[in-house]
Amino acid sequence: MPPMPPITQALILINVAVFCLDIALNKMLSAYFALWPVQSQFFLPWQVVSYAFLHGSFTHIFFNMFGLWMFGSELERIWGPKRYMQFYAASILTAALAQLVISALAGSPSPTVGASGGLFGLLLAFGMMFPNRTIMPLFPPIPMKAKVFVAVYGGLELFFGVTGTQSGVAHFAHLGGMLGGWLMLRYWRGQPPFGGLKGPRR
Repeated sequence: MPPMPPITQALILINVAVFCLDIALNKMLSAYFALWPVQSQFFLPWQVVSYAFLHGSFTHIFFNMFGLWMFGSELERIWGPKRYMQFYAASILTAALAQLVISALAGSPSPTVGASGGLFGLLLAFGMMFPNRTIMPLFPPIPMKAKVFVAVYGGLELFFGVTGTQSGVAHFAHLGGMLGGWLMLRYWRGQPPFGGLKGPRR
């Protein structure tokens, strides 16, 4: 197994450190750094980034960090640190924007935390760049091609988001992260709706 690349390693260490600190402070960090709805008195601009470094439970952070290692490591080796950070940031920001819009439309008072938006962006990129790569996800533990895995998870997120199933999960933030990742790849490749900038074609 190759060593974990530096940005992925740093992101995992920061997330774990923040999670432990948040527990030690009795979840006080979430009051200031979770993504609160824009209609809430607690909303602050930096939350569109800071929310991605907070997690609600051990299970939440474990699966997110496992996915970050599983999909992010290889993408960082291909893109390099700079492009990898650009892509991850774009996914996090579009996930935050999607969640803010949905929260405003639904009148939801609840905050959002987690790196899932960035992870779903990485997941989409992995599926697009290695569509026929066979992977073994933790859930379900069934070997499948990356493109099938992405399609299944994207479809489930859309279904759960529209039907309101699994309340308390930011399904549209996950979809927003996938949208941001897709747009970033299109931007790098100079494809519609962008043009002019040529990036790596995978």
